[in-house]
Amino acid sequence: MKLAIVAFENFTDIDVFLLWDLLNRVTASDWSVQILGEQTHHTSRSGLTIPMHGHVQLANTSDVVLFSSGSETRQKMKDADYLSQFNLNPEHQLIGSMCSGALILAALGLLQGKQATTYPTAKQLLENFGVFVVERSLVIEDNIATAAGCLAAQYLAGWVIERKLGIQMKETVLTSVLPVGQGLSFH
Repeated sequence: MKLAIVAFENFTDIDVFLLWDLLNRVTASDWSVQILGEQTHHTSRSGLTIPMHGHVQLANTSDVVLFSSGSETRQKMKDADYLSQFNLNPEHQLIGSMCSGALILAALGLLQGKQATTYPTAKQLLENFGVFVVERSLVIEDNIATAAGCLAAQYLAGWVIERKLGIQMKETVLTSVLPVGQGLSFH
């Protein structure tokens, strides 16, 4: 099971690192999480430079593809060269986004005729793609999910784990990072 988190320059730290942490708590033997980018290293919004595990084109052969957010999504959604590197297939892949990462999904045509959620500052841009934006933490349409705020990564990770490994594994993984007594509701 190959999982890809797509990052780029000025990515939002928590979007990448929270997903990375939650998804790496899974101990399935064939479970592999990678952070992919166009360059060998990318620098986050807060200035932390991290190495990429591979190029974004590896997302095309991943079982799960999750796009991070950041100010760069506004440029990436218009960058034909960047977008042309993706040949994603929601029939065979789980595809998701954090916050403004939904703009990239929309630019790739993956949200056409669907509902989605995003960070409030990206709402109008997402609506400009003809997407019906709803204010929820997580919106799932078939094999595509969009998460609203940065802390919604727990819901996005939970969706991936539930769909790929089953609900019992999801609850085990996610309850290991939540305060005692705090439950989650997944729909």
